[in-house]
Amino acid sequence: MIPMLAPLFTGDWAEEGEALACADAWPVDAIPVSRLIDDAALLQDLLAQHARYRRVTGTDLRAAASAWSLSYLWTLLPAVVAAASILQHRFPVHADDMAVSFDKDGAATRFHIRHLGDALPGTSTQERYEPLLADHLDPLFAALRAQTRMARKILWGNAARYLESVLEHGLQRTGGAAHIAADHHALLQCAVNEDGSTNPLHGVRRRSSAVQGGVVTPVRLHRQCCLYYLLPGEGYCGLCPLAPEHRRGAGPGS
Repeated sequence: MIPMLAPLFTGDWAEEGEALACADAWPVDAIPVSRLIDDAALLQDLLAQHARYRRVTGTDLRAAASAWSLSYLWTLLPAVVAAASILQHRFPVHADDMAVSFDKDGAATRFHIRHLGDALPGTSTQERYEPLLADHLDPLFAALRAQTRMARKILWGNAARYLESVLEHGLQRTGGAAHIAADHHALLQCAVNEDGSTNPLHGVRRRSSAVQGGVVTPVRLHRQCCLYYLLPGEGYCGLCPLAPEHRRGAGPGS
């Protein structure tokens, strides 16, 4: 594990910290993210591998691509977001500066960088996150849309749910540190960025309710459905805004 991440990724989170590696050279089988974005045939092959793994048949690859993106994002975001918000350190996350390894099912397993980037204490949220959002995820999501015709709001919703999970974990670990709370607000609760551009991560998390052990419990639903329910043998997750029990008018809190 990268030494600066070790104190942040212990116990159940240790595996997430191992998903980012730094060495002078990328592994020979790792794929530069910029190539992943630019090489349509390569991305198509990876999505086809993952579709086979998910037992998807036919030409509609939206659900498989969304599942692929969730694997990619959960491999990428924990270390990058923890560093950016908790440590205020920006790893080199531009598409030209990272490579990614995949398993036999086309799922991301580890990201690779060749240097540690920059410490940026006291800088704005946008300065620390723009290379990740504008120069890595945005072009990748555009490439996925070109392959599958999937709405980009679904992909940004996938990113938002994992980004929020890491930030909330950071808030718990630090006793609600103000600089992490500020990033949480800027990234997830503001419709526009600091420069006035549209924030694609912003979205309303509708409140609903669930019954657990006979007790009605309030829940916050995901901003977007990830289409997981369309995969063979799968159903709605417990926080899906499209699940029948959470649709408007379905019950208390809807």
